[in-house]
Amino acid sequence: MYALAPHIALTEDETGAVLLDQRTGRYWTMNDTGTLVLRQLLRGSTVPEATAEVRASYPGTDPDRVNRDTRALLEQLRAAGLVTA
Repeated sequence: MYALAPHIALTEDETGAVLLDQRTGRYWTMNDTGTLVLRQLLRGSTVPEATAEVRASYPGTDPDRVNRDTRALLEQLRAAGLVTA
């Protein structure tokens, strides 16, 4: 299960989300698709489940690309110290 790191604040709006590192003041913006993936992972979904949710929300998308993009986003979030597993 994934969680935000303790020092990360999440704010969502109609276009996506902002993640703020409260220790450094650095922030990251996410579009609505990235926010959908993050929300699913934080709710306990697996990567395949989050990928399926994106495909359901955006019919006609290439399943392989959605899978690659979802995994890449997760790796970027983990590498930046924004989420923990």
